[in-house]
Amino acid sequence: MFQNLFGIHENALLLHGRRMSVLATNLANADTPDYKARDIDFAAVLGGTEEATLPMSATQPAHVASAPDPVGTANLQYRNPYQASLDGNTVEMPVEQAAFAENNVRYQASLTFVNVQIAELTLAINGQ
Repeated sequence: MFQNLFGIHENALLLHGRRMSVLATNLANADTPDYKARDIDFAAVLGGTEEATLPMSATQPAHVASAPDPVGTANLQYRNPYQASLDGNTVEMPVEQAAFAENNVRYQASLTFVNVQIAELTLAINGQ
């Protein structure tokens, strides 16, 4: 019954959180020579069109199982700059800030949807 309660918003929240981390890394490295800006193709990851990766397996009892990364490094793509930098850095502050702001709005929208679903379930459980 509760398996697909939040729909795509559950995966979207994880993906938006990962994208925020990637964009923050780009912003932090804006002055690093030869740093290449990266981003996540949100539609490809949520649509499931990414290439299949080999799963990790524990071959020894002492190995620790890792949690699956919803994005993975295979889905990170390099961003093409609008204007090339002399030091080889491809981070453009206005582009990164706009992407970060857009991602934040989308994250908040998914979070609001999840909160409304939880409020409706609470109301149904309490019988009010």
